Amino acid sequence: MIFTSPYPDVEIPNVPLTEFVLSRTQLFGNKPALIDGPSGRTITYAQLGGAIRLVASSLAKRGFGKGDVFAIYSPNIPEYAVAFHAVSLLGGIVTTVNPLYTAEELARQLNDAGAKYLLTISLFLENAKTAVSQTNVEELFTFDPVDGATPFATLLQSDGSLPEVNINPAEDLVVLPYSSGTTGYPKGVMLTHRNIVANLVQMDGITGIDITNEDDIIMGILPFFHIYGMVVIMNMSLSRGATIVTMPRFDMVQFLELVQKHKVTRVNLVPPILVGLAKHPIVDQYDTSSLIELFSGAAPLGQALADEVKARLKCRVVQGYGLTETSPVTHVYNLTLTEGDKLSSIGPAVSNTEVMLVDPTSGNPVGHNERGELWIRGPQVMKGYLNNPDATAATIDEEGWLHTGDIGYVDDEGFFYIVDRLKELIKYKGFQVAPAELEALLLSHPAIADVAVIPSPDEEAGEVPKAFVVLKAEASAEDIMAWVAERVSPQKKVRRIEFVSEVPKSLSGKILRRILVEQERAKLGN
Repeated sequence: MIFTSPYPDVEIPNVPLTEFVLSRTQLFGNKPALIDGPSGRTITYAQLGGAIRLVASSLAKRGFGKGDVFAIYSPNIPEYAVAFHAVSLLGGIVTTVNPLYTAEELARQLNDAGAKYLLTISLFLENAKTAVSQTNVEELFTFDPVDGATPFATLLQSDGSLPEVNINPAEDLVVLPYSSGTTGYPKGVMLTHRNIVANLVQMDGITGIDITNEDDIIMGILPFFHIYGMVVIMNMSLSRGATIVTMPRFDMVQFLELVQKHKVTRVNLVPPILVGLAKHPIVDQYDTSSLIELFSGAAPLGQALADEVKARLKCRVVQGYGLTETSPVTHVYNLTLTEGDKLSSIGPAVSNTEVMLVDPTSGNPVGHNERGELWIRGPQVMKGYLNNPDATAATIDEEGWLHTGDIGYVDDEGFFYIVDRLKELIKYKGFQVAPAELEALLLSHPAIADVAVIPSPDEEAGEVPKAFVVLKAEASAEDIMAWVAERVSPQKKVRRIEFVSEVPKSLSGKILRRILVEQERAKLGN
């Protein structure tokens, strides 16, 4: 059975992303487009369009052109949007990098993506230099001036002339974020101009609720390197004329201060931050009355937590669903479509989106109120994984269905719920952690004979990596966790270890993680 959206199909304009996003900037003139939360530094809409053109012109004069890859390794700052769209304007491809990545992780992505340039901040310069030395990156830029890199400001010194670029929105890539998919190492997700434009228009098609408009002040907490922050916060807000207040990292006090100072109306969050808003005593010391809505994504939001935050902050709390591979949004909760309170639902599908629920054992589609794996088909589905046809074929079938690896069901009103995961990924505070990557690292430890890594339920983080370790020499859990922490970015730290005599495996030698996951949930009462 194929489930469709309750909303009418929308027409997707055949235009490049930056042309679409900036098509309304002339209407907003000196209105702030982006404000740096900590410093107050502001870029107006008029300045944004001009800066994008100047940077694009400078990059073109350096020989950067259509199909070239530009990596951004930075926290959220207003200039992130300038760099992003300057590359897009030239038909280039932006590969966004987690700013917490180690030099080794950064180098792996730069090499896989084939990055020509890298842009970062001075704080990350040493990591960036170490990574660049292992790649073919031709030039290193920093947003803030520092010895050893080209200042981003020099790219603003241009005559603004641009080469003629012929972009095919349906075929040409615009962004290359990295995702582990359903398993394995991070892979480049090939998203076209049309993928992102389609998703922005699909969100325009949601009726009954107003997601973002030009009167909104949006908090840019979620990182722009992540598809959620990149599309839902940065690009959607700019395309609708809202003002974005950026934060380079989440800090509860600073967050509350900025909400109060700028009278923030909407915030896109992940469940761990909502836990803090529900429980932290300091929240009551600030005026948050400007908040209209908190939108949660990247991990399932429970009804109890949603109710608690809604009651405390006196604003709407809703959630949606999507993946990097779907640009990202496929579902959004809409309280106007139901008489009941279904805050734990991800809602119905957005316009132009088809959904199937498929029994993972039989492979047969299931109907209402039956559990199955979500399959998605629509214009927001990625082109595929970069240089990885096998992983692409395993994720998108011949009929165009993307197999999400998430288990859910749909109720009689067409509202979907996510209840479990087939895929092996660990979702730590909304960030993906691949067990196989940690297992490969742990197996290089001199005291470890065998290992399996699984997601362990955690109230604050959602899930944390837990390792089941078979030792061949003496080592403590604390020593092993510290050893891993020195070699990975923070979200990948192993936070729990259990020593075992053997790791359960199939006859073919595959780790039977599901057995360990079920044992862990039973032990923790989940």
